[in-house]
Amino acid sequence: MTKLLSSRAAFGLGACALALSAPAAAQAADVNIYSSRQPALIQPLLDAFTKETGLTTATIFIEKGLEERIKAEGANSPADVVLTVDIGRLDATKQAGVLQPLEDAVIEKDIPAEFRDSGKEWSGVTSRARVVYASKERVGDEAITYESLADPKWKGKICIRSGQHQYNVALVAAYLAHHGEEATRTWLTGLRDNLASAPEGGDRDQARNIAAGQCDIAIGNTYYVGLMQNNEKEPEQKEWANAIKVILPTFENGGTHVNISGMGLAKNAPNRDNAVKFMEFLTTDEAQRIYAEVNYEYPLKPGVTLSETVKSFGELKPDTLSLSDIAANRAKASELVDEVGFDNGPKS
Repeated sequence: MTKLLSSRAAFGLGACALALSAPAAAQAADVNIYSSRQPALIQPLLDAFTKETGLTTATIFIEKGLEERIKAEGANSPADVVLTVDIGRLDATKQAGVLQPLEDAVIEKDIPAEFRDSGKEWSGVTSRARVVYASKERVGDEAITYESLADPKWKGKICIRSGQHQYNVALVAAYLAHHGEEATRTWLTGLRDNLASAPEGGDRDQARNIAAGQCDIAIGNTYYVGLMQNNEKEPEQKEWANAIKVILPTFENGGTHVNISGMGLAKNAPNRDNAVKFMEFLTTDEAQRIYAEVNYEYPLKPGVTLSETVKSFGELKPDTLSLSDIAANRAKASELVDEVGFDNGPKS
């Protein structure tokens, strides 16, 4: 049994009202999950967990302000487990003080250390790569590095969403960790001036722009390609996906930038033991396979088979840079995006 609640409509009523309403809604569940992930993306996991353990779940979907919500609820919060995406969101949840450390041998055995918080307050579940979407018609099989995106040969040929979006901030933060502030400022300026137009839309929109001939390459997450390729409800998205190929860029001194979906144990989890069982379930072979197949992401547990769609992207060699290092550079990365006027588009 799974209950699914959405806070988007209620969010504007204020944190106090939400704090009062959530406990009553979640009382009957064995595990209460606060999630920023779209409901359809996690439902198969919840069903599998209940089938295996007999434990029920209630999910409250909070698109924005997840950590603020839990903080406002305080000691009476019904939240047991937090599920979210991006190292920035995970770190923000940790910094808000709404998670508790968890030493767990199962999670530590299944999830590599570079995808876990050194303070044990969060762990990755799956990963996604920030890659290049390239026109099948206009771009050859050449290798592309993140550094080369600032090469003038791409002038007027790159599309991207806002530089301040969390996915791009994380990429810039990784660049900072590899190359330092001055080199990153120069790179951002060059990338900005290679844009076909000012950043806008989401990752799927960049594939649409390539299909329409507005640009030759774009930066996007791998899983959006899978979602487009297999979108039966919106066939035009299949056309966008068919117009592009995935190129797995690397840093010149590293691998391909990856980010994660992740989990954390809520600070005041009322059902702590059940919450830990759920978190351990998410690292099992079955859960890793389901999560990866439904969302076209990469399992973090070594040895779990990739979906056929994800295999088609090519062999991923993830950058070994610690996600904690990326999190530590996010504030400076955001500053540099604004400093160079990235979202205003090309200046030359």
